[in-house]
Amino acid sequence: MEVIEFLKNLLHHLRGNVVLLWDGGTIHRAVEVKEFIVQKRRLHIYRFPGYAPELNPIEFVWTKAKHKLSNSCPENMSELNPLVSKSISRVSRSQKLLRSCIHASDLPWRR
Repeated sequence: MEVIEFLKNLLHHLRGNVVLLWDGGTIHRAVEVKEFIVQKRRLHIYRFPGYAPELNPIEFVWTKAKHKLSNSCPENMSELNPLVSKSISRVSRSQKLLRSCIHASDLPWRR
């Protein structure tokens, strides 16, 4: 399952406790995922309210990714897919952009 593989990689690359902020997606509630999380004491899961995009930093990632796409006009999925991949990749490679997405949310971050 992709979520479990992601979490394994995350735990492999990060030291100490890992805090995950999750929405209510069905993949996050899968039995296999819940069992994996129970076994990993370093993982601390917090769930977002049902509909609170202003709290979710990923919404700001999508906004930054879509900004680069706004002036494109792909005619089909074959043209759209590489544009989306490139746009998301640009954001994911930039610590500065990712931090700005986290701090743009209305979550009460402690520094």
